Amino acid sequence: MSARVVTISAAFGARGDLVGPAVADRLALPFLDRAIPVQVAGEIGCTLEEALAHDGRAESGIGRILAGAARLPNVALGAMDVYLPEQAILRPEEFVEHTERFIHRTAEHGGGVLLGRAAAIVLADHPGALHVRLDGPRKRRLAVVAWELAKGTGEPAKAAGAPAKAAGAPAGGRAGGAAGGTRGPGGATGTPDRDVERMLDDNDRARTAYVKHFYGADPADPRLYHLVIDTTRLPVPAAADVIAAAARGL
Repeated sequence: MSARVVTISAAFGARGDLVGPAVADRLALPFLDRAIPVQVAGEIGCTLEEALAHDGRAESGIGRILAGAARLPNVALGAMDVYLPEQAILRPEEFVEHTERFIHRTAEHGGGVLLGRAAAIVLADHPGALHVRLDGPRKRRLAVVAWELAKGTGEPAKAAGAPAKAAGAPAGGRAGGAAGGTRGPGGATGTPDRDVERMLDDNDRARTAYVKHFYGADPADPRLYHLVIDTTRLPVPAAADVIAAAARGL
């Protein structure tokens, strides 16, 4: 029986926004990332901006708030009230509950490829779901982010029509060089600096804080997944092929 649901958890710089759509295309399933907060916002009756502020994958979402609070003394996260200036008060738990309902509905009706939102934990007992983690060494994820920023696309990359080799860079390129950068297709070099390091560390902390706070788990724990893939080494098309093959064989 082929899996109709694939959950993907991706570390920052592990190319989840490229691998996810590629897997969905191969399995003829919808890719669900941005659609999740849009749907939840409609159900709750809040704006998309408010929903994104509570979303586990948003650049300035609840995970970033929790990660910041975790570094402060005398803060009990379990009882923490989150106030977002100039926005309606929305309990983080309410957003998470609606997100979980959306994930369960997706699994029960038609399926899809779900990126983030601790979907592997939410659907841990679902028999037809394949759970995947995309990760890689910090140094190589930094190189990926630096290379994408050097291209001017930022991370996650959005160029869906990019050539396969480019989509996999710098996994297919060579690390190093005279300036210590990463050489991608065409000789493009992305050199991680402190801003890129801060970006990666902040995003890693935020995504981890979201999962730990609401589910008491570490998103990097390999026991949560059927597959763990280093997408800083394996190009995007190859990673998508592996995941699609595993989904078909589940």
